[in-house]
Amino acid sequence: MTATAGDLPDETSAWALELKWDGVRAITYLDGKGGVRATGRRGTEIGTRYPELSGLADLLPHHGAVLDGEVVAFEQGRPSFERLQRRMHVSDPPPRLVRDVPVHYVVFDLLFLDGHSLLTLPYVERRSVLDDLELTGGPIESPSYLPGSDIEQVAELLEYTKEEMLEGLMAKRLDSPYLPGRRVDTWRKIKNYRTQEVVIGGWKPGQGRRAGGIGSLLLGVYFDGLLFFVGHVGTGFTDQALDEMAELLGPLARPTSPFDDEVPREYAKDAHWVSPELVGEVAYGEWTSEGRLRMPSWRGLRADKDPREAQR
Repeated sequence: MTATAGDLPDETSAWALELKWDGVRAITYLDGKGGVRATGRRGTEIGTRYPELSGLADLLPHHGAVLDGEVVAFEQGRPSFERLQRRMHVSDPPPRLVRDVPVHYVVFDLLFLDGHSLLTLPYVERRSVLDDLELTGGPIESPSYLPGSDIEQVAELLEYTKEEMLEGLMAKRLDSPYLPGRRVDTWRKIKNYRTQEVVIGGWKPGQGRRAGGIGSLLLGVYFDGLLFFVGHVGTGFTDQALDEMAELLGPLARPTSPFDDEVPREYAKDAHWVSPELVGEVAYGEWTSEGRLRMPSWRGLRADKDPREAQR
């Protein structure tokens, strides 16, 4: 179940508020015999990337359960999507990487427990059962939420997220059931800054200290099944990220542009085209009248997203 982007609801008393965790969504499955596995939004197995999730078996011994949450890497007490990038694509990470970049599993919903589905229960009842499990230990946590607040409390919480440079809030109706595979308005994400999922369709060579490598990425989004060019991004990368990007894009090279519209000459000249298979995320200022992203800054790859999901 996924949320729609939106504004704070008018009737705040009917909604719960959670902090929005800047990480990777993960559904975890406990078999009641000590086994734990995890899948991402695309249904791929991701448990081997995050051995920390095995701690769920110790917290819920002899329980069969399905949990929904977010894998998060923290830096100076704040979620860091950039830091999480170091773990997102590494299966069976070496112990040193696990020590250097530990992750937490932030649990915010409970879908199944000991033979009983909780999908049709209202959000507030599912959260009550989840809270009773007392999931707090090591890298596993289930933070509290703010239920049915007045508008002043809501405004204070939103201001707090801005002051702490957090991504924003999640608003969820207290009476909302859990609808797997659905994007719904009963869950809303209220962001403090704008982000956009984009498909990488090519890259431009770098200059200066980036000479011989990637200087910027050429980006697109889907509309009515067609991939449209929306600009390029050359900021927000570390040198390590650019080296890793070059390795990923190398096998995707193709001779022609993957975009369905014409890429302006200043971007197409000297471009290296790639098949549109990798999804990333950028922060940006606004959309221009020409349908371009203004002042985009790279945030990282989204291995949990399908390219067709990258829509404006």
